[in-house]
Amino acid sequence: MRLADFILSHMEAILSEWEAFAATRLPAAASMNALALRDHAKQILEAVAADLRTSQTRDEQAAKSMGAAPKLLGAPETAAQTHAVLRARSGFDINQLAAEYRALRASVLRLWIDDGRPDPPHLDDIIRFNEAIDQALAESISFFSAQVDQGRDLLLGMLGHDMRSPLQIILLTATQLAALNAGDEVTEYASLLISSGGRMKGLLDDLLEFNRINLGVGIHITPAELDLAALFAEQLQQLRAAHPDRAIELHVSGDTRGRFDARRLQRLLDNLVVNAIKYGASDAPVHVVMTGDGENVRVEVRNSGPTIDRSTLSEIFSPLKRGPEHDDSASADGSLGLGLYIASEVVKAHGGEIDARSEENQTVFTVRLPRGKN
Repeated sequence: MRLADFILSHMEAILSEWEAFAATRLPAAASMNALALRDHAKQILEAVAADLRTSQTRDEQAAKSMGAAPKLLGAPETAAQTHAVLRARSGFDINQLAAEYRALRASVLRLWIDDGRPDPPHLDDIIRFNEAIDQALAESISFFSAQVDQGRDLLLGMLGHDMRSPLQIILLTATQLAALNAGDEVTEYASLLISSGGRMKGLLDDLLEFNRINLGVGIHITPAELDLAALFAEQLQQLRAAHPDRAIELHVSGDTRGRFDARRLQRLLDNLVVNAIKYGASDAPVHVVMTGDGENVRVEVRNSGPTIDRSTLSEIFSPLKRGPEHDDSASADGSLGLGLYIASEVVKAHGGEIDARSEENQTVFTVRLPRGKN
């Protein structure tokens, strides 16, 4: 009996073995009934049988074995893709999902060969069957990974959002304690709370921005007429207060007015200057240079210190990347490695450009911001 005919005529026996194996995938399978354990297995097998009966060229077979079979018109998801989504929602991990297909492959071939003895199996059927299973597995893994990524991003987004309210209360309470003038010791502890809370707020803001970008929402800007030099001068005062042991200098020339999103560009400046403070020489100032030229306002943030190697510089705006000394573990200040990535996304949202260069013990981040339409 050819393999396609065997699969369709022995469907129940194959499904029973699928169900028995799926039930061993703990802890996710512990609370699943037979219908859930068999989820879409019948449709997957029917698709495999249909594939075996379809004439295909060698190139089409090779593409299918690599998970690159053509998509069917009018079919937004295959059975394998839907199965992967439901398995992800049921708590299966990706290894358990792949194990289901390995077990299915073995059980179908074993049952078919045992049923057909003493006649030898059709070798072409075995090759075509393996190609079809590989295609189904590739479809499942792709959709499973996307589902897991989306669930993670939503969880992190909700976590970051829900943590902002209690953090805001902590910051307000610490500010009130500092204003009570209840003694130097209370004021000192209140200042520590304010400083730590500010850093935590920055991390949460970066996390929320990162999730908005990953979920396809992107960074939304609300431009308004403003003088960028005045905005940055005020923001640098706050940064000097947060880093009293570091010198931060501002140099302005030309017209720095335009249409910008003030809140987003404050974040941009924060991330660039804090990065310069973190990685720059502690005995050298950080320079912020602003220049108005024609249709753009250019901003440079410069710091002295070790030169960044080319491989690190090429990925410096990638998410979850940090300096070489912080690659293996969380940095002392809790950095997530998102600051420069968020900065680059803010610049892109304004239609501008950002780049970095590092040479002769100086690192410079250069931002070009179009003034925007009046």
